Amino acid sequence: MLKNTLIFTILCAFSYLSGYAQQSPVPVNLEKKVDSLYKKKNFTEAAAGYISLALHSDFKLKTITSYYQAACCYSLVHNSDSAFFYLQKAIDAGLTDRKRALDDSDFEPVNRDERWNKMIAKIKDNKPKTNTDPKKANLITSDIVNFWAAYDKGLKDTANFRTIMKAEYFDKGSEGMLDYMGLKVRSIDYFVEHIRSFPKFYAAIRGNTYAPIKIKADLVAAFKEMKAIYPEAKFPDVYFVIGAFTSGGTVSDNGLLIGINQFCDDPSIVKDELDPRTKRMFVNKQLLPGLVPHELIHFQQNGLKHDTTTLSSAIMEGMADFIGEKISGVNANEELYSWAKGKEKAIWTRFVPDMYMNRYSNWMANRQNSTVDNPADQGYWIGYQICKAYYNQSADKKQAVHDMLNIQDYRKFLKDSGWEQTVAAL
Repeated sequence: MLKNTLIFTILCAFSYLSGYAQQSPVPVNLEKKVDSLYKKKNFTEAAAGYISLALHSDFKLKTITSYYQAACCYSLVHNSDSAFFYLQKAIDAGLTDRKRALDDSDFEPVNRDERWNKMIAKIKDNKPKTNTDPKKANLITSDIVNFWAAYDKGLKDTANFRTIMKAEYFDKGSEGMLDYMGLKVRSIDYFVEHIRSFPKFYAAIRGNTYAPIKIKADLVAAFKEMKAIYPEAKFPDVYFVIGAFTSGGTVSDNGLLIGINQFCDDPSIVKDELDPRTKRMFVNKQLLPGLVPHELIHFQQNGLKHDTTTLSSAIMEGMADFIGEKISGVNANEELYSWAKGKEKAIWTRFVPDMYMNRYSNWMANRQNSTVDNPADQGYWIGYQICKAYYNQSADKKQAVHDMLNIQDYRKFLKDSGWEQTVAAL
């Protein structure tokens, strides 16, 4: 029988849900709100929010992650019964990352409980699917084909557009596509609303969504160059999907996940339907050969020490831009870097007060607050400059790449780079 404390927390969770009962399956901004509660250490409320996300989720990965986060929150308030209950829910939903749970400091309050080892033993340790030979990484475009088939069918039967999209696109989705949706898209309803909001736009970009087939040789060449400068590199499959303009790219254990519809701009595309936020996230197709290498670098970063400082996040993202550009010749954030020229000292001066704080949203993934005069993702530019400075002052360039991908002390890395002295002299 469940103990009273667990019954109480479950009732709290459903009480929290009741406020959303008449709203969409995943309430707008709920995910950001819940993550904010977690960062503010309001763990009991955050746990209830994560349970809400899990119960509303259309995607397996989001369900797993949400139950897992709820377990973390209950552990942090020393509610071991609830922590184990929701960790079991995550396992039942498909959690396969045993190492993550073992290494997660959130579980320190409960990992001496007699139930811990038995629970951990239930979690399979799924290893990422990779190749050591860059030529063996597959470019998977089946989700693009499935999307357009579903889209065409849905346009002929608009009353059943969502049902058709679910059956013909989501239910037939690759592992990578489903990971992308679980990581980056709120719900199927959110996706469908986005797609149906811009009919002329989607008609215009259709041809450009097939770009991955045309640039395969460029991507293989970049992967080979990565092997040359970092022999330990692993090469996963690359999945190209149609997303909802929530992420150009991310990674999962299944591979690199690219939202190709965000990388389709060219002079022929009419963007009158697009709102300002969507326009800001729409990127020239010529930058796609730089995006995939950027995500490839993220896939190699499992040797990095993870902390919550803004500096560490900036270095991780800037490193992906820097090494990605090295191996491909293309910077995926070219427009930002052009804007920053001549503003180096001003950007750095603003960054310094935030760099040892957890102020990620001031510097990255902040397009909703960006303007022409203050573009998003300036943290990428800062991390790039630090990594570039470190690389340039290193006599052994291969060792420099290895050092970047295995940073354990971000303060020391910044000091060793010499970037602070460089920017001070400008």
